[in-house]
Parts: sequence; C-alpha cells; structure tokens
Amino acid sequence: MSNAVSALGNATFEGFAKIREIGPLGMITLRAKPDVIGLAQAIKDAVGLKLPALREIEAAGGKAAGWMGPDEYLLILPYDETAAAMAAIDKALAGQHYLAVVVSDARAVFRVEGAKADQVISKLAPVDFAKLGPKELRRTRTAQVAAAFWREDEGYTLVCFRSVASYVMGLLSHSAMSGSELS
Repeated sequence: MSNAVSALGNATFEGFAKIREIGPLGMITLRAKPDVIGLAQAIKDAVGLKLPALREIEAAGGKAAGWMGPDEYLLILPYDETAAAMAAIDKALAGQHYLAVVVSDARAVFRVEGAKADQVISKLAPVDFAKLGPKELRRTRTAQVAAAFWREDEGYTLVCFRSVASYVMGLLSHSAMSGSELS
C-alpha cells in the first residue's frame, strides 16, 4: 500500500487570512435516499455522528457528516479509518439500495482561517455570508470550479476536486492578499 499524500503537500499562504491545505483526509461519498432503512445508523457507525439535516454538516472530533444533496452525504474521517467505515456502512445498509465510495484521493481540502476568512471566500463564491448558518454546508462554485464549504471555529473548511487543487490554492491565496501585496 502506498503512502497517502495531500494534493499540494500541505501548502500554506499567509495574507489577511491564513490558507492551509490539509490532509490527507478520509472521505466517503454515500448515496442513499433519506428514507433508506439503516441510513442514520450507517452514518453513526461510520463516523459517530447523526444524519445531517438539509444543507448542514455535523462535525466532532475530526470527523464530519455533511448533506451534499437530496440523496448524497459526504463523510470525513481520518484517512486510515475509511476501510472500517466502509465495512460499517455495508453492515448497516445490507439489503438496502445505496452506493458508498471512498473518494479520499479524489479530493483536496483547505482551511481558510482568521477574522476575515469569510472575505476570502466571498470574493469567489456567490454566497451571502451574513445568512450562512453555523452548521450550514454550502455546495457551490468557487470561481469556476465546484466546491463545498462550511464554517468551522474561526474559519472555513473548503473541499474541491484534487485535479483543481492548485488552481483553488491560487484563488484562495490571491483572494487573501492585501492591496499592497497585489502591486
């Protein structure tokens, strides 16, 4: 088995907000209709959290369960725990119609931190940050690429496809520059 590495080697940038690529993280996309028997138990068994509400994320202890769409959930956990989480999902949903796929190596994850973290993302995403709830997960575009993000502590966590990680890091870094750094 090869060693997992983050998309950009944990790249960082310090401007009026701090940008950090984090990872590698374990991620599972779970597709199932919300009324599938055992769905809530599968998520609890996999990451120890409850089924997230519409457009929300549940997070605790380095694990998360986010609502990505009417029949899609994103589970985030330590990279080396994905096999056990998949086994727990398979057991809880045995006989039900669902799809669970490990997508850890197909995603990149960033933290945007600091008192002005919302300003960094607001330059790139069409979101009213004044109305963004504390547990709200927003799936949208960041400039021209698909991304999802949520508020966490004093900052935001942003997930995108690994293939655009360098582009997103550039966007976030440029967005976090003060006027004097742009000259």
